[in-house]
Amino acid sequence: MAPVAAVAMLVIRTALVEIRHPGSARRQWCFLARRQPMISGATVAVLLSVGGWRAAGFASVAWAVLAGALIAHIVHLSTAPAADRPRDRNGGRH
Repeated sequence: MAPVAAVAMLVIRTALVEIRHPGSARRQWCFLARRQPMISGATVAVLLSVGGWRAAGFASVAWAVLAGALIAHIVHLSTAPAADRPRDRNGGRH
């Protein structure tokens, strides 16, 4: 249940930021279309779910998918082209 709640919070946060700054959701979730972040996230998800299956069963898969998505997002932020990187309120780069 907790991984579902965490995903719901991320989606709600995305929606609220999109209302304030149109187009931000597209920039925030564009890592889903890039190969390197998705490979990194999938690798983390598989390793965590295989490693945690004996300890927690199916719950480890849910947490592993969430961790994989967060890792993919972090990898995207560190490897994205300059045009895809989010800007702060003053127009500068993060």
